[in-house]
Amino acid sequence: MAIIDFLKKQFIDVIEWVDDSRDTLSWRFPDEDREIKNGAQLIVRESQIAQFVYLGQFGDAFGPGKHTLTTDNIPILTNLRSWKYALESPFKADVYYVVTRVFTGNKWGTANPVMMRDADFGIVRMRAYGTYDFRIVDAPRFLKEVAGTDHHFRLDEFADVMRSRLVSVFSEALARSGIPALDVASRYGELGEALLPLINPVLADKYGLQLTSFVVENVSVPPEVEQAIDKRSSMAAVGNLNDYVKFQMAQGMEKGGGGAGGIAAEMAVGMAMAQQMMSQTGGLMAQSTPGVKAPAAATALPELMTPGQVAQALGVTEADVLASLESGDIKGKKIGMQWRVTRAAVDAFLHS
Repeated sequence: MAIIDFLKKQFIDVIEWVDDSRDTLSWRFPDEDREIKNGAQLIVRESQIAQFVYLGQFGDAFGPGKHTLTTDNIPILTNLRSWKYALESPFKADVYYVVTRVFTGNKWGTANPVMMRDADFGIVRMRAYGTYDFRIVDAPRFLKEVAGTDHHFRLDEFADVMRSRLVSVFSEALARSGIPALDVASRYGELGEALLPLINPVLADKYGLQLTSFVVENVSVPPEVEQAIDKRSSMAAVGNLNDYVKFQMAQGMEKGGGGAGGIAAEMAVGMAMAQQMMSQTGGLMAQSTPGVKAPAAATALPELMTPGQVAQALGVTEADVLASLESGDIKGKKIGMQWRVTRAAVDAFLHS
């Protein structure tokens, strides 16, 4: 009896694993250098795959259920072993249990800025972070490329191993997607969905993984890019710059023309209105009385002005004037690095 008990201890009759944790990705059955006997029972529970490995080569994989290990149901392992009598005698192999459920709420983030080419801003440095859900879809590839020979591979180890790899895949997918920085910084939900089809084929091919959800919680760009985005938003809110400048002038006149800019704007508008009335058919020029002369103060405006002088005359900022010159709303001439504007060009702008 002692010899029979000894022999029983040398062979494995039942192979199973009850996962009582929520952070295990793979677990190697502890054979303690024992062999698996012919007809042994293999029990695989839901969300598990049992992967056989012999001398570093992957054999059969078994899904959920109760399996009897015989020659008929593990032909690949039999071929690897190349035994004359197959499984009629005990055999030695490693059995890895791989968890296939979805692991949720994993964090990712870029340790260093991601460089990407943008149509609006050129080369842009971006930082991003968020969460992702994943599952294992290719057990052999996962064991080979990620878990290795670790007898108990946990989620915290996976996070350390995969964080940099996942960010690398994310960076490549973001660069290939061609999504503008303006959209990246404002459409997080759509961005994650758009990147999934680009990220998953790479992860499956390299690591045997599949992302079921990829969430971008925040994307940050350098301060200068943020300022450019804010400026563009402000310009979009203003709309037509020509109408905006005129609106500012009207607002200044309603307030009584306080300040030199407001007085100059009133004089410029008054002069323009007088010239318009005089040029109309049947207007003041058609009357027998002498024509109305422009106010003396208005004639004080120089014939050739700088953007600053135009801004003072119109009651707006110099930046608004420069923007109008660049867009062609106000006609001017650039001499060297400086703009020059004629009084006639200012009158034409007011009449447009």
